[in-house]
Amino acid sequence: MTLSAIRADITALDVDAIVNAANERLAQGGGVCGAIFRAAGEALLARACAPLAPCPTGAARITPGFALKARHVIHAVGPVWYGGDRDEPALLASCYRESLRLLREAGGRSIAFPAISTGIFGYPLAAATRIAVATVREEIAAHGDLDVTFACFDQHTLDTYTKELSA
Repeated sequence: MTLSAIRADITALDVDAIVNAANERLAQGGGVCGAIFRAAGEALLARACAPLAPCPTGAARITPGFALKARHVIHAVGPVWYGGDRDEPALLASCYRESLRLLREAGGRSIAFPAISTGIFGYPLAAATRIAVATVREEIAAHGDLDVTFACFDQHTLDTYTKELSA
């Protein structure tokens, strides 16, 4: 088992699955979602996502990776941050659990996550990182050997994940 954080373009990673910070419509968006759609092949990924939508907040769906090195894309719909009083922590943790469940069901063992919900959805990075790391650790303890990478877009995000992983 490995649990690590790196500064990387998630679309370039050679893992069984990468996670897309998706919207409920599973439609191409901005940020990491837009980058994944462009790298996988926009039309192919859009066609694969269409019959799987809508996807409720806290849930995830899986599609092929198409032109990506990753065999699969797991589309996880994180919560929009409203201050923490709309079950955001539980919904965010569910994104990580559901993504790992889909990875296991697909026979995979390596996965890369972005910082789900911390972009346009506004989830505070430190709080989201604590939930991500704790949830992934719990899942690995309960379900076995996985290689999990937190793919960080910038140095601040990497520093936040590195600090949390060392705690």
